[in-house]
Amino acid sequence: MVITPFPYWTGRLPEATPPADMALYRLPTGTYTTRAFFAVTGGSVRDKRDFAATAVLISHPKGDLLIDAGFGEHVAEHITMLARMERAPYRLGRTAAQQLDAAGYDRSRLLGVLVTHVHWDHVSGLDSLRVPVWINEAEIRYGADDSHGTVFRAVSQGLEIRTYTFDGSEYLGFPASLDFYGDGSVIVALAAGHTPGSVVVFVTLPTGKRYAFIGDLTWQMDGISRGAERPWLMRRVADVDARTVRVGLQRSIALSRVLQVVPAHDVPAYDSIPLLPSRFPGVTL
Repeated sequence: MVITPFPYWTGRLPEATPPADMALYRLPTGTYTTRAFFAVTGGSVRDKRDFAATAVLISHPKGDLLIDAGFGEHVAEHITMLARMERAPYRLGRTAAQQLDAAGYDRSRLLGVLVTHVHWDHVSGLDSLRVPVWINEAEIRYGADDSHGTVFRAVSQGLEIRTYTFDGSEYLGFPASLDFYGDGSVIVALAAGHTPGSVVVFVTLPTGKRYAFIGDLTWQMDGISRGAERPWLMRRVADVDARTVRVGLQRSIALSRVLQVVPAHDVPAYDSIPLLPSRFPGVTL
């Protein structure tokens, strides 16, 4: 199914005052492979797609934050916890923890991992990061009870769980929000649909560049560029409420001309975000 998008966003964007030394980095931890036929409506069975497992580091003077965790060092074990139809060939790179350590990053800067949702390919890396997990109550309940939360339950054992609530109003079409730092630079907005508490993370940089990390509202940019939903079977398997996902995807398409939309599993969608430098800024040899 190809959806009809909302009209493109033409209004003013919300005010944001990101600090001058705020920055954004991508930490690719690997990929797994599936066929486009199973990823997007109209995809070919011959077209193999690499799905990204990438964490994103927000460097902020009030404390740093990772969006999702990517693959962990025990990803092979995590994949065996999945239903057979969900397993796929994968390639593990360096985990987010390994990349941070190699750059001389001071882990005391890290407030934790804000998960867009608790599916395995977003939380596997919690096993090696061992930092607090930021999550809302609806997603905690889903992760505690649903079969798709098996890996999350395993990797989050013993970790500090920091719950947050959406104390803000509608944000760019999404029904509720949280201003994480209080300066408009990072807004967590409720998307729901894919999972009950799945979120979109909006990031505004000092340059004025804006991103929307939309999690799994769509797996690939086809969902944004041509409004292609997941195929019917995948909507049945992967989404708790396909209609809500459709609305979230429409909202994301509407915003795609005024900010960079990043579906979690589209490898090229991260290209405009720099890799973590070999020595993290401020680290001395």
